[in-house]
Amino acid sequence: MDWLTTVDHKKIGIMYLIAGAFFFVIGGIEALLIRLQLMFPDIRAFGDDTAQIFNELITMHGTTMIFLAAMPILFGLMNAIVPLQIGARDVAFPFVNALGFWTFLFGGLLLNISLFTGGMPDAGWTSYVPLASNEFSTSRGVDFYTIGLQIAGIGTLIGGINFLVTIINMRAPGMTFMRMPLFTWATFVASIIILFAFPAFAVGLILLTFDRLFDANFFDVASGGSPVLWQHIFWIFGHPEVYILILPAFGIISDIISNFSRKRLFGYASMVFATMLIGFLGFMVWAHHMFTVGLGPVANALFAVATMLIAVPTGMKVFNWLLTLWGGQITYNTANLFAMSFIPTFVMGGVTGVMLAVAPANAQMHDTYFVVGHFHYVIVGGIVLSLFAAAYYWWPRMFNKELNEGLGKFTFWTFYIGFHLTFFVQHILGLMGMPRRVFTYLPNQGWDTMNLVSSIGAFLMGIGFLATVINIVITTAKKKKSVADPWDGRTLEWAIPSPTPEYNFKQLPLVRSIDPLFYEKVQGNKGMTPAEPVGPIHMPNASILPFVMSFGLFVAGLGFMYQDGGLNNDFLNFIFENFIVAFVGIGITLLCMFLRSVIDDHGYHIEVEELEDEGAKI
Repeated sequence: MDWLTTVDHKKIGIMYLIAGAFFFVIGGIEALLIRLQLMFPDIRAFGDDTAQIFNELITMHGTTMIFLAAMPILFGLMNAIVPLQIGARDVAFPFVNALGFWTFLFGGLLLNISLFTGGMPDAGWTSYVPLASNEFSTSRGVDFYTIGLQIAGIGTLIGGINFLVTIINMRAPGMTFMRMPLFTWATFVASIIILFAFPAFAVGLILLTFDRLFDANFFDVASGGSPVLWQHIFWIFGHPEVYILILPAFGIISDIISNFSRKRLFGYASMVFATMLIGFLGFMVWAHHMFTVGLGPVANALFAVATMLIAVPTGMKVFNWLLTLWGGQITYNTANLFAMSFIPTFVMGGVTGVMLAVAPANAQMHDTYFVVGHFHYVIVGGIVLSLFAAAYYWWPRMFNKELNEGLGKFTFWTFYIGFHLTFFVQHILGLMGMPRRVFTYLPNQGWDTMNLVSSIGAFLMGIGFLATVINIVITTAKKKKSVADPWDGRTLEWAIPSPTPEYNFKQLPLVRSIDPLFYEKVQGNKGMTPAEPVGPIHMPNASILPFVMSFGLFVAGLGFMYQDGGLNNDFLNFIFENFIVAFVGIGITLLCMFLRSVIDDHGYHIEVEELEDEGAKI
């Protein structure tokens, strides 16, 4: 019950990590099944229905990894670390923070139960129409996609708003914007992108839901609709989504490389402005996914130039990371190995992105495995490597334990080598003409060996991930605790006791520099200089309402999905066809909103005597 009702940002961060890891495992299993089918030419790994099952697997793999694994894990890190980095006691809206987690979780579960209801989504993770229309996707899978992602998207959107307000309003005294750590800056810019990008996707999902469930015609050409409209709506969200994911990864890498080089981040101001410029330009490039649609040479030229421009601020970041490492006292532990390996890997992904930005070349490489290779170099080589780095770096802060370095380095080498084996050859396969999303291929086209190598690499990545799971289990079982500041940290999250107190900071810290903890160490102080006297601390009350409210949305989603009946029970058909289930779900959510509005929730105070006892205990 403590975890179901918590509004503590640290616990919510842990729940995001656990849920994200759960979906990451599901998405990883789907990826291994995809590579198993493509391991050899002309095989049917899943029997007579191999083609349909393969379409479902690639759809669910992409959707799960982007929306239900990468984003929640990043949100978990943001929740656990950002309030500590800015010297806050919690996020601005703890109740909304809990609501964001539960809506994400119930939306993700709704999407994945399609496995047990007669068909998963099968139109690709981009769900292009008319492929996603009732005519070509006859199961309810795409309905699970549209409604599940709408519910999960609510959590992302309100989470982004929460982080914006938190970073603007709750920084510790002296923590100006130009003293914030890069991970906090990246979270801030990513939250702005969420605020502008996610409503577009929500509108697109609603329109597609109306097309499928209520016979609307937004995307039906015969009725005056336009399938290209879906592409514009999806990609004006979908490309900024890449930056929602990669900017926090940039922030993670910046903080870790700075810490383990024993140097201030080189070119801090330029890194901040590069982050903001990437966030701005991310909205200007969406149609580079549509060079072959027929927008015309003027539109293609404009979006090609904008896409190449975005390489400039990204290149600034790369050189600043290299110059931070240059001359530094580098520590080669697991966290820093993952962080440093990010740099060349992401550069490779970025270079192939600039290649795809050239519209005439894109016309040849579009919908080939070259695009798959590029995308995974950015997403896996960028985001997943940074998530491993963050896990090994911040694990002591979140769980009061240090992960085993030996197993960590085994994870690094197996995952990193497996990654390059898997995706490097896919660029070559694409240039040799292998289309993406084909479930099999004929032998003797020159694709056989490279597909085998790619599949072997995927299983090697799986072994690396499994080693981290073993590492977590072993570390959790051991009684040895971590010290409060195991890495000789530079930022505020390392300035508090371990385990982290419920209220984070007994006294809000006074920030006097970039890298505030390092500054205090140089001054000879043992901790941060306090900005306030010790006094009672106000804390928010726990609440079950976010959980119940999200469950209501889950029920409503199922109700709308089966509003045409089709179930093997007359009573169930009656309550679904008459929207009884849908209205019950909406009623649960509205009731929770009403209760939240009319019941005063003043929270509680931790008194000074309790703080002193806590301090003595620590």
